[in-house]
Amino acid sequence: MGESRTRAGKDQLNTASQLLVDLSHTLAQYLPILIFLGVALGLSSAFVFLPILVSRLTGSYKPETDKLSEYECGFPAFEDPRSQFDVRFYLVAILFIIFDLEAAFLFPWAVSLKETGWAGWLTMIVFLAELIIGYAYAWKKGALDWE
Repeated sequence: MGESRTRAGKDQLNTASQLLVDLSHTLAQYLPILIFLGVALGLSSAFVFLPILVSRLTGSYKPETDKLSEYECGFPAFEDPRSQFDVRFYLVAILFIIFDLEAAFLFPWAVSLKETGWAGWLTMIVFLAELIIGYAYAWKKGALDWE
């Protein structure tokens, strides 16, 4: 009876040591990820805090009321919210989004041009023609002129 307890204890010890070996092997597989996260955290912290530290040490940190005030698109940040706002800001933003999306569509099209063939080429030419017509219309209407 005592011998079976000893054998059961050794089996449990072997199982526990095997689990420990398996666990250490599994953790060793995650070590590169942990190193990557550590380096990323260190670099991002350096990019955030190093300029602050350098500016404090070099004396370029001189807070003034103008430097500490809010600034939004050339307007004071806190004024009457019902005041007139120039619609050209919105036009420029919409035009930027349209032409930014054009560039986002051009890259995958250029990569897959072999697979799409002439049909893909013709479709993109029609798309670009529509954009050029829209650009000419916006130019003619003066949406791109800034006073």
